[in-house]
Amino acid sequence: MDVALLADDGRVLGYANGPGANAQTVGLPAAVQTIRHLVTRAAASAGLTPRDGEPLARHTAAYLAGVDIPQEHKAMDDALREFGWSLTTTVDNDTFAIFRAGTTSHWGVGIVCGAGINAVGLGPDGRVVRFPAIGTISGDFGGGGDLSRFVIWHAVRDEDGRGEPTMLRRAVTDHFGLPTVNDVVIALHVGDITQRQFYDLPRLLFRVAAAGDPVAVSLIDRQAQEIALLARATTRRLDLFETPTDVVLGGGVVTARDPLLMERIDTWMAKEAPQAVVRINDVPAIAGAALLGFDHLGIDGEAEQTLRAALRVA
Repeated sequence: MDVALLADDGRVLGYANGPGANAQTVGLPAAVQTIRHLVTRAAASAGLTPRDGEPLARHTAAYLAGVDIPQEHKAMDDALREFGWSLTTTVDNDTFAIFRAGTTSHWGVGIVCGAGINAVGLGPDGRVVRFPAIGTISGDFGGGGDLSRFVIWHAVRDEDGRGEPTMLRRAVTDHFGLPTVNDVVIALHVGDITQRQFYDLPRLLFRVAAAGDPVAVSLIDRQAQEIALLARATTRRLDLFETPTDVVLGGGVVTARDPLLMERIDTWMAKEAPQAVVRINDVPAIAGAALLGFDHLGIDGEAEQTLRAALRVA
């Protein structure tokens, strides 16, 4: 996670980077304390000592993973406002920030495919489209979590005879240095394999798919289709399906720029959202959050260009 303290002219006065603060994963209290710690560090790098109730800035723009439904939004908003870091505060999902960083347009579609998958749409008429994005129960498929689970799923079913033969089976056992996929499953179950190691499996999937394994290729294809379906659904709900529209893609699964995934995304977009103008945003979400903060304050022009250069936004 990144925190930046910015001047009105776009200069970065203070900056801090640290662990993630997804309240769905670590819990709200831990997430808020991580944010507080990083704000303190960013302020210190700007020569400031933050004190609760004493504003550091005019506005706080907090665009965070794990803020997906109204209850989560309100809980995080209430928690951050209590610190009194700024006169005004905006809290929302990081998908908005990734969209804003990836285009100069103020309307279009943003799709994040990282640990999970999510999408937002902003219409030129001010309408906003969003999805609950809380996993299978809200109709989602994709991101590192789902891809990793299905890598293991297919490998298990090859090993025990329920599924198709796949190179994923050998790749998984080699990756973890264990004799069987069953051993890998047990190690995951008891915690001997960490979540970080588990979420590294999409890179293995890309390698196996590049070697032509049909099962791995089918997973890549399904992920690409899901991204295109989100673009289709969002543009239709905004009445933009027949209008050329920026569709900004971000998140680690996409920004790895795997050639097969990129090819399949182009293929599925042509079928499901033919007017989509696909843009890949591989810069940190902090850039988009900062720009959204500037939008809130009515700051544009040279300040945005300075900010983009400072945060290395193309």
